[in-house]
Amino acid sequence: MIETITPPSTPVGGGAFTVVSARHPWRWAAGIMLTAIMGLLVFSAVTNPRFGWDKVARYFRDVTVVNGIEVTLFLTVICMAVGVALGVVLAVMQLSPNPVASAFAGGYVTIFRGTPVLVQLLFWFNLAALYPEITFGIPGVSLDANQLITPMTAAILGLGLNEAAYMSEIVRAGIQSVDQGQTEAAGALGMPRLLTLSRVVLPQAMRVIIPPTGNEFIGMLKTTSLVSVLAVPDLLYSAQIIYSKNLQVIPLLVVASIWYIVVTTVFTVGQGYLERRFSRGTTRSAPPTAWGRLRAFFRVHSPLATRKGTNDER
Repeated sequence: MIETITPPSTPVGGGAFTVVSARHPWRWAAGIMLTAIMGLLVFSAVTNPRFGWDKVARYFRDVTVVNGIEVTLFLTVICMAVGVALGVVLAVMQLSPNPVASAFAGGYVTIFRGTPVLVQLLFWFNLAALYPEITFGIPGVSLDANQLITPMTAAILGLGLNEAAYMSEIVRAGIQSVDQGQTEAAGALGMPRLLTLSRVVLPQAMRVIIPPTGNEFIGMLKTTSLVSVLAVPDLLYSAQIIYSKNLQVIPLLVVASIWYIVVTTVFTVGQGYLERRFSRGTTRSAPPTAWGRLRAFFRVHSPLATRKGTNDER
């Protein structure tokens, strides 16, 4: 005789029941303490008249400041485009079996990563002291370096070429994260190396390349403040122009800081969603968003099951 095992019946009265999550009192204590500290800092800043919040509100949308934001965003996009494009080329050169190409790329990365960005910016700005005329090695071509290397040009060269050194390492790490069998399989199908790189390797390497590239983009946005030493009218330099006239140093620095925080926050949110898109298929579930983590923190009861009772109360 075969014994039949029947599942336990629904509790009398039926209905939903929940599982209570484990309590973490020290998490709540730490959260309350940090909230109190942030509250005190905010209260101190708001009540301190030396911050000049009325002047902050007045200059927050000043035309000069807004124009400075446009220059900052322009520099960020252009320099990152130069850095990414040249970084891919340098990464491929470093992985090349050609020892000359590999040595050239390695030397480039060593020089541009080993010197400060500010020094590079000043170097490009004063390039005319070394090469008054730029010929590019072409007969009949003679360009005046003083007219060719403007402050904006020097800023793009300094930031873009420096970023290329860091992007080359990021791209190289992404390419090396792809299994070598992918390249071998593409070669067995008769695909050339360049087509294999663009169609097989790089699409798979993007999940490794995207997160640090997003960080580099946000870092570039803040690094553009260094071009103020070249009198490029970016956000910081625009604020400096204003407070050099009205002597309201702190309020204008607060205005610039708030704008930097706003723009970097927008790009950070965009980076998070971009990472979620490229992480699909590599993990069981996509990484949670900031709002999702906040909801999970405050969730105490989670519904386990909802079943209607089949038996009436007796």
